[in-house]
Amino acid sequence: MEISKTKLDGVLLLTPKRHGDARGYFCETWNKARMAEQGLDYDFVQDNQSLSAEVGTVRGLHFQSPPHAQAKLVRCGRGALLDVAVDIRKGSPTYGQWISEELSAENGRQLLIPEGFLHGFITLMPDTEILYKCNDYYSPECDGAVRFDDPDIGVDWGSDTSGATLSTKDANAQSFADFNSPFEWTAS
Repeated sequence: MEISKTKLDGVLLLTPKRHGDARGYFCETWNKARMAEQGLDYDFVQDNQSLSAEVGTVRGLHFQSPPHAQAKLVRCGRGALLDVAVDIRKGSPTYGQWISEELSAENGRQLLIPEGFLHGFITLMPDTEILYKCNDYYSPECDGAVRFDDPDIGVDWGSDTSGATLSTKDANAQSFADFNSPFEWTAS
């Protein structure tokens, strides 16, 4: 497994090694013991899957607050998406900054997003499937969202999002200026 740092402390790009032959390929997408050896000690308790039929579907920017904050390991099972993480840890030198990575079934890359980050994505192909692990269970009372197109964050989604397909929750999400983050940064 190749592990690459991003400009946001703690957000990592993981590229599993694929072993291929005439049948296709095999890869190990997560191994708790091997990742713990690399300092990535996560106990994932829930796996999620979503399918977005249309290109330009946006989901996010979402977070789950303490006491049920979630770290996520995100990958694409089919199609392609632009995955985004935004630092919302108060006091962090990168507070409000974001990164994006293209995740696709073809490239096999995964984004590891710790607690304290907004998460969202836009689909780049029809019928895009996203798969992700979480280290805490979904909790509706801790669920929240910030506008994906908030100008104070300024995410470059790589395409025109004026006609993006959104959920009601995402269309009515709060602005970043009105957001009071429940997360605090601690130097590692």
